[in-house]
Order: sequence, then C-alpha cells, then structure tokens
Amino acid sequence: MMEHAVVIAGGGPTGLMLAGELALAGVDVAIVERRPNQEIVGSRAGGLSARTLEVLDQRGIVDRFLAEGQIAQVTGFAVTRLDISDFPTRHNYGLALRQKHIERILAGWVGELPVPIYRGCELTSFQQDETGVIIQLSDGSSLRAGYLVGCDGGRSLVRKIAGIEFPGWDATTSNILAQAEMEEEPPLGVHRTALGMHAFGREEYEIRDGKVVFASEGPINVMVTEKDVGATSEPTLGDLRQALIAVCGTDFGIHNLTWISRFTDMSRQASAYRKGRILLAGDAAHVHSPVGGQGLNTGVQDAVNLGWKLAQVVKGISPESLLDTYHAERHPVAARVLRTTMAQVALQRTDDRTEALRDVVLELLAMDEPRKTIAGEMSGLAIHYDLGDGHPLLGRRMPDLDLTTADGPLRVYTLLQHARPVLLNLGAPGSFDIRPWADRVQLVDAGYGGAWGLPGLGAVSAPTAVLIRPDGHVAWVGEGTQDGLREAMINWFGPLG
Repeated sequence: MMEHAVVIAGGGPTGLMLAGELALAGVDVAIVERRPNQEIVGSRAGGLSARTLEVLDQRGIVDRFLAEGQIAQVTGFAVTRLDISDFPTRHNYGLALRQKHIERILAGWVGELPVPIYRGCELTSFQQDETGVIIQLSDGSSLRAGYLVGCDGGRSLVRKIAGIEFPGWDATTSNILAQAEMEEEPPLGVHRTALGMHAFGREEYEIRDGKVVFASEGPINVMVTEKDVGATSEPTLGDLRQALIAVCGTDFGIHNLTWISRFTDMSRQASAYRKGRILLAGDAAHVHSPVGGQGLNTGVQDAVNLGWKLAQVVKGISPESLLDTYHAERHPVAARVLRTTMAQVALQRTDDRTEALRDVVLELLAMDEPRKTIAGEMSGLAIHYDLGDGHPLLGRRMPDLDLTTADGPLRVYTLLQHARPVLLNLGAPGSFDIRPWADRVQLVDAGYGGAWGLPGLGAVSAPTAVLIRPDGHVAWVGEGTQDGLREAMINWFGPLG
C-alpha cells in the first residue's frame, strides 16, 4: 500500500493549488483525480479575481496566467461592473480566462513539483483512526495518508462519508449551459427577459474597452433559464430546445451538441471544514450560484490558507489545533460569499419590483464608498481574518510594497515565493533577534517610505515591523515595540523545543 503524508481527492483548481502549497513546504502529497488528464468538457469558471492574482504572484507564477488571459475590470455585483483601478494593489483588475486554461497552467506548475497524481481513478471509501486514513480507490488499490482533503466538488463523497452536514438553501433558479451549432445566428451577449436571463457567446473573444467582442464564427455557447426548477436527470438537447423556444420564441436551429450541463443557485456550506484527519476545501465546502465569479477564487484561497497550516502540523512544528484556525478563518469568508451570491441572484429577477430595487442598488454602487466596500469584498482584497484588536493590517493581506534593502530593491511578494513566513523589519536594522525560529521564519531588514493603503479602507499608519504568514496575511504588527511578537511566533509558527 502506497503511503503519503496528505492525499487530496480531486485535481481541480483547489486540489492543484493545495498540492502545490504542500509540496513547496516539503510535504509528501498526492492527488487522486478521476479524469485521465486535465482536460475539461464544458464551460465552468471564467476568470481570476484580484486577490487570487495576488496569491499567484506570491508564488511567482502569476505571469503564466497573465500571458494567456485578458486583463479587464471584471469585478462586479449582479447588475454592474465595479472599477477597482484605483485600488492600492499591483493587480487592480481581474483576469478573463476560462477554467480549462486555469487548470492547465496550475497543473503545469504542480508538474514541476514532486506531486504524484493517481489519474483515472477515484476515492470510493475511507476509514480514519487516530494515526491516519486508509483510502480505497475505484481501481481496487488502497492508499494510506496522515490526512485526507476533500477537494472533490459540490457532491463531495469525502464530505458525505465523513458525515459532515451540508446545510443551506435549495435552488430557486435553474439554467442550462451548452455548446452547440446553430443554423441561425443568435443575438450574442447577455439578455434579461420576463422569463429570466439568457446569453449567447463563442469560445473565442476579445475584451475591447471593457466590452466582450466574440469571434464571428464557431460553435455557440448558450446559457438559458429553465422554466422549472428541480430536474434530477441530466439535461438533453430537447430540454435546451424547449427552454430556448420559451424564452426566445425559436431554438435557432440548434444541433450538433458538444456538451450540456445544468447549474442552479443552490447555496450550501459544510458545517465543519475539518473532522479529525479529514478536511474540506473548495466546492466540497461551499456551493452557490456562479453569479459574481466567486467559486473558483474562494477555493484557491481556501487552499492557500490551509496548505501551510497542514504542512506545519504534518511536520510536527505546530499542534493539531492550528488546523482549527482553517475553519475559523475560511468558514466566515464563504458564508459571506453565499450571502452576496444569493443577493445577486435576487437582483437578477425580472419583475418590476426587482427592477426598482436594481435601480436603487445601481445608484448606491455609483457612490465611492459603497463601490469600494462591495468591490473590496467581490475582488477578495478586503478579506479580513479576525485575529483580535490591533492595527488595521492585522488579519488582512499584506500589500506588495516596493522595499529597499542592503541588497537592492525587493518586492514583498517575492519573499513569499517559497511559502515561508517573513518577519519584515522596517525599523532599525538588527533590532530583532529571532534565532530560535531562524529555520522557520525569514527575517528581512528593509525600508519603505511610501504611503500604506488598504483596499476599501484607505490610508493606515505605517508599522515598524510586520509578521507575514505564508498565505500573505498579517499575523502581527509592530508599532514601535516587540509586544506580542513572541506569542504570535509560537501561535502561528510553533512552540520551541
């Protein structure tokens, strides 16, 4: 039986990101993925948020994604685009890039790291005890792991076998997604009618002046609202024709279906992200409507929050209780995502009263403060983990500052490329002695003379030192003293001796 410190069920974006994080930390991690390769049939997520781009920048791989995607102001809230070009971040935009490309690029990165992937098979059952987890696979083989992480999607078998509840709200809307050929050219773009939303587009497109311009030929991507909610079988070409005729009065001669699927606005969240040696991340932990583009981004950020913590526990640096901070920090974030997503679905209804509400929301979002607040949330840049009272930086993402050092200029995010924590000393060089933690935490003496600004918050006072976790969030802020630093080091990066 093969053994690994961590086995990840599911090799989508969340599973791949988590595997990369663990491998960077020197942990023996493997992925079990039912697909024979990384190819995806069908259309899923379509872009990366500003914070996810920052996370990828922290690992030195963001350029791989920027080279293939299209930079645009894609942050939005239901009915309106929200411009974040004035936000204090190197990535004050989103990136339009289909999930199949995101996964391919992530898989290329993980392929450069020591991560075996068991392809063409899937987890069928597991049993956990006090020392580990025995995992049965569909090909009849077994694996043993110290920890099992379910990144296996909204219908997660890991979650079900672990007996973790998945409370939430049932679907109120249902949409068919498909790619096919059409005899007649449909009206490309997004349309709202009394019967709901529908849209037509093509695989190839360009973003010009903030507008999507589709290619003039090729198969048509279709999204159409179904009249009834609650279908349990897979959708058919007949279902799609029926939905198109109901909404558009014609099916545009649709034929030659490439793929077809269905999505709803069902919103559910795992009651616990950890049960013993079993953890959940991504869609296995939270599902919701795709409106707002939060799903993939939330999953990738789950992985980056969990990876370094799990690595420290596996390596015996930190106690198991560190894993409880994963649920404590990420569960509220996804709960907010569910809330904002449900609000956006409600705003997309097509009755007169919702139209009136939408007009009011548009007026509010045209004002600076509401725009900054909602855009900060939707872009992921305003995520704040509750680490107690203190400086506004505490628990928030560290800005990617241009530092000066004795060895020349340096970007903060460059320091995070190996997923190691950093104590950034911005005061007198040599004023910190962290030798007991020298093998765990990098100490960097640097200078920064510019303004400190946080998305959605604005200017904050300049700290004299900052303790940065591997996920880029600030664990401690020095304001002229070293009060609380030792406790923060022990809390986040393990006790000594």
